[in-house]
Amino acid sequence: MEKKYRNPLLTVDIIIEINNGIILIERANPPYGWALPGGFVNYGESIESAAIREAKEETSLEIKLKEQFQTYSEPDRDPRHHSVTTVFIASGIGVPRAEDDAKRLGIFTKNTLPRPIAFDHEKIIRDYFRYKNGELKKNLFRYS
Repeated sequence: MEKKYRNPLLTVDIIIEINNGIILIERANPPYGWALPGGFVNYGESIESAAIREAKEETSLEIKLKEQFQTYSEPDRDPRHHSVTTVFIASGIGVPRAEDDAKRLGIFTKNTLPRPIAFDHEKIIRDYFRYKNGELKKNLFRYS
């Protein structure tokens, strides 16, 4: 009998910094809630290219990747399936507008986050604000 292999799905999420806040989208599809812009990496696509594409598709923004933030891989981070995400920090260029599967979007600060937040994105966002505040250290690749 041949073994079946099941691998986690690869995704990206983008923390887009703009106007002294970060962009979150309200999801039009389940699981509902607010989330970081992001999505699946296509076969033959780099994670960097996927981040740029997904940001444009969901927010209409061009982005400049600033740095790779963290990778999150808890098997239950997405209720639909096991996925692994690499999170990028980027700056947004243009006027944000909800597109694709984003019902709407908003710019939020640490103190104005909406509820509910989908997936494990609340943890990612908390980690991001801790990192920006100097409370969380990392040693990952920086984009120039």
